[in-house]
Amino acid sequence: MASLPSLSSSSLTRPPRLFPPSSFKGNTRSLGAGQTEFRFPSLKSKVQGRERSLSVVIRAASASFAAAAVSGSPSVRFRLDNLGPQPGSRKKAKRKGRGISAGQGASCGFGMRGQKSRSGPGVMKGFEGGQMPLYRRIPKLRGIAGGMHAGLPKYVPVNLKDIAAAGFQEGDEVSLETLKKKGLIKPSGRERRLPLKILGEGELSVKVNIKARAFSAAAKEKLEAAGCSVEVLPGRKKWIKPSVAKNLARAEEYFAKKRAAAGSEDAASS
Repeated sequence: MASLPSLSSSSLTRPPRLFPPSSFKGNTRSLGAGQTEFRFPSLKSKVQGRERSLSVVIRAASASFAAAAVSGSPSVRFRLDNLGPQPGSRKKAKRKGRGISAGQGASCGFGMRGQKSRSGPGVMKGFEGGQMPLYRRIPKLRGIAGGMHAGLPKYVPVNLKDIAAAGFQEGDEVSLETLKKKGLIKPSGRERRLPLKILGEGELSVKVNIKARAFSAAAKEKLEAAGCSVEVLPGRKKWIKPSVAKNLARAEEYFAKKRAAAGSEDAASS
């Protein structure tokens, strides 16, 4: 049996170190806030013909450093390398369509096929595949119950019995402003821009001067019988094009002449 080769003690010695030992002991995670500088004599650079040892600066970006930056202590300066969002304020987006390992299954919760499984905006709300949708099948109510502006109130109504109970004296003026001062009406919101309308419920025995935008037929009859003066206030004119206003004026002039001619013919025949 062949004898084993003998191993000398010189062959078992450790290889020479490439870098000499430094003053840094531990790992970079255990460093505190701020910067720690360590010098490695083996790292040298020739600058202008002379050798100089390089210093390696290790920055420890730990939670304590971030807390000191947020607190605004004078020893910490804000730079681009230490600015960042608060911990937990940013969340990674869910990556869909990246295989079963993404956590949503093979089809990512979109199903096998169809329009809703494709990319893009999808379908509008209420769409039922082409058939008559529900919001068009159900019956609609008229007026404000159906969402139309036709059912909204156009006047602030006041009855004759309310005017009699307000304590107006003979010869007083009854208008929207005086009713507000008396506290009879308290319009709010949209009603503040509405005009006044007098309704005919109740009786009024005091002769007053009433100014309103509109009067019901019963209210007008009762007020004339009581001897009250009724004044219909003009409404706000709707803006129309100048050409349309010109045509309306011409039509009014034409029909005025027609009415005058008809009146003269009736007077001559009688």
